[in-house]
Amino acid sequence: MARLTDAQQRFIVQALACYDSPTEVSEAVKEEFGIEVERSHVAAYDPTKVAGRGLAKKWRDLFFATRERFRKEVAEIPIADQAYRLRNLGRLYTRAARTGNAALAAQLLEQAAREVGGAFTNRREHTGAGGGPIEQKTVVVDEAKVAAAVAKLEDDY
Repeated sequence: MARLTDAQQRFIVQALACYDSPTEVSEAVKEEFGIEVERSHVAAYDPTKVAGRGLAKKWRDLFFATRERFRKEVAEIPIADQAYRLRNLGRLYTRAARTGNAALAAQLLEQAAREVGGAFTNRREHTGAGGGPIEQKTVVVDEAKVAAAVAKLEDDY
């Protein structure tokens, strides 16, 4: 394993905190500092993974502070906001409809429907009609009828 300077370690920790993969970070370290660092060595700087369980407190603190700041900054990016995306989809739809581009207009409507329907979130709800519990039915099977049906199918085959 290469001996890394504080600046190199800081770079790795902050990149991992911003959800870059160990492979991406390894390539970035090579580009930024001109040294090759194995992916497994990079992974040891991620305290959320098993490989990083022994990471020094200094780097753990930096990792979590960077991740928190990253999440807040992402929330401030306009395209990360659903209302912003829908507003722009609406503008594009109006333009496509006005120019007679029916195919594009249909795609934009579908995109907006998926956006509103939560297709682009990590949240998935599993509920029944009206948000209630999923209806479960118990079916009682008559074994004699099943055996007769199987026998009939075997005879026909």
